Amino acid sequence: MIQMAENANNHPLNFTNTAFDIVAIAASAGGLTALVKVLSTLPAKFPAAIAIVQHLGPQHRSFMAEILSRRTAITVKQAQEGDRLTPGTAYIAPPNRHLLVKGDGTVSLSQSELVHFLRPSADLLFESVAGIYQERAIAVVLTGTGSDGAMGVEAIKKMGGTVIVQDVETAEFSGMPSAAIQTGNIDFILPLNEISSTLVTLVMGNVEIN
Repeated sequence: MIQMAENANNHPLNFTNTAFDIVAIAASAGGLTALVKVLSTLPAKFPAAIAIVQHLGPQHRSFMAEILSRRTAITVKQAQEGDRLTPGTAYIAPPNRHLLVKGDGTVSLSQSELVHFLRPSADLLFESVAGIYQERAIAVVLTGTGSDGAMGVEAIKKMGGTVIVQDVETAEFSGMPSAAIQTGNIDFILPLNEISSTLVTLVMGNVEIN
């Protein structure tokens, strides 16, 4: 069982045996396929929490959590207000709700104003993660149109976190990855099939995925 240790700087409780507490992932058009690829090879014992913003139509219920749950060993759920971030669990923003993390390590959902015409917003997720988790945060930008996430990755880097972007050659839609790359605040530009193993290496060290 993964233990948690208190951070002396009044940050959320840190998960032990890991260099990172949270992986925040942003995706839009083409995102379901990309998210399946990234999550499907993560081990059940993945010792960080995952927060996901996938742009979805606001008028319909989302079945993304159910779809992804069938394709990965980690737990996947649609985020609910007050959820406590837990290692090995992915929290997906519901349709028409911003997903934020709070200083006590819980999830907050908001219907505040659209950001660049979007709700949920990857920028808001990344900025909240950067402010709370600082150098213990990873941001990942996957396929999508538009530029959501670009401002957020700057916040992640400013606070000492790590940024991974899907390369445009393997992105079904290159807008979001290109916008993030153009900020210059990127640590890794990777083909889709290398992102999961890189997350495992960063978060868990050099371990076998299987």
